[in-house]
Amino acid sequence: MKSFYLQLLFFSFSAMMFSQAGHIMQGIGAVNMSMGGAATAQPLDISGAMQWNPAALSVFDSKILKLDVGLFSSSPELYSSLPAGMLGPGAPGVSGITKDDRGTSLMPALAMVWGKEGSKHTFGVSAFGISGFGVTFPEEANNPLSPNFNPMENSNPINYPQMARGFGHIESDYMLLQVGATWAYQLTDKFSIGVQPTINYAALELAPNPTANPTMAGYPTTDKPSAIGFGAQFGMFYDSGHGIKLGASYKMPQTFSKFKFTNTYLDNSISENEFQMDYPGILSLGLGYSAGDIDFAFDFRRVDYENTAGFKNTGWTPRASVAGFGWKNISIISTGLQYKGINKLPLRIGYTYSSNPIPEELTFFNIPATAVIKNAYQFGLSYIVNDSWKLDAVYHYGDSDGSTEGQILSPDMISQNNPLGAMPGSKVSYQMTTSMIQFGLSYTFNK
Repeated sequence: MKSFYLQLLFFSFSAMMFSQAGHIMQGIGAVNMSMGGAATAQPLDISGAMQWNPAALSVFDSKILKLDVGLFSSSPELYSSLPAGMLGPGAPGVSGITKDDRGTSLMPALAMVWGKEGSKHTFGVSAFGISGFGVTFPEEANNPLSPNFNPMENSNPINYPQMARGFGHIESDYMLLQVGATWAYQLTDKFSIGVQPTINYAALELAPNPTANPTMAGYPTTDKPSAIGFGAQFGMFYDSGHGIKLGASYKMPQTFSKFKFTNTYLDNSISENEFQMDYPGILSLGLGYSAGDIDFAFDFRRVDYENTAGFKNTGWTPRASVAGFGWKNISIISTGLQYKGINKLPLRIGYTYSSNPIPEELTFFNIPATAVIKNAYQFGLSYIVNDSWKLDAVYHYGDSDGSTEGQILSPDMISQNNPLGAMPGSKVSYQMTTSMIQFGLSYTFNK
């Protein structure tokens, strides 16, 4: 029973986290999201500070509790096409679009800080959903096995049943909850350092499961196994006292145990396989500036996917399973501006840019993880009720700025000159938009 309640807690805080930059959440909580995720050198709230720079937590000299809850929705679209003759001699070409039918998702975040005026030490704990992806693409009804098949109408071959050499119903659900304990120490009145050991809980479900070996019944679907990971984050923060602030942090790779899948094939046979997927190391550099009613923040991040288990490998294994996602390193730019000239009503705008980690030739392998947003725009505000209570809100909109596209791959077509098995004349692509409304509530325990 204890294990059940522990899993329920993890599920509540991470089950519906869907990412923006690669598979990384661009920000945590309504305040940090409204600043585009920038907080490495401009800690406006405790959640943003603990997520991006533990040293910046030193600016808070009170006991503060913060809860954020958001409603997130996305609209991925999956397109594919096959040239004429691919379905048989004389057969016409086929193409179609499948839209994701996943609904609205819940996004919570919880943080608490213990600070004291005059003390060099500040402590904090947090429970954040920091990563995730998920899609639900239904099986294509207009397929060659249907008696009413019409190739001249919308017909998406990627979603054909597996007996028709498609994937059928495609679904993925990945979630990562990170619990951190933060300590910031003020070396001088201008310079602080911080450390944050972390423990992580992740769960992954795939349908079909491309990391498993296929049989005559195709690829299987999985249960939803979990994995535990460990890591840490280190940071430095400098406040000149004249408006300029600087920050730097490094979130170590979060190393996980392997997901142990129990797979079920279409003929109800069972198999097991393992797959390891770690969380990448992230270097963050930040610049902040505050003057009068203006707070400005700019962050640059570099995400190291190329040395991360689950992402660095790619291609087909000898038994026609997929070795990994094959993602490249990405750069993320986050910037935000806060205006405090209206009494009790700070206003914020934010922007986030992310490069695409998916190479063109590996588009096919990444259909379960299409949640890659290039541009994200935010508008947020707070209402300061009194010295203890503050309400926050943000609206987010993101888009992939076009499609990620490549060719359909098949292990049957692998050759010396075609190591990935690209199907000539074929195409697969996906794009998406995201939107979110998030609200936050913080309480400061006054003396």
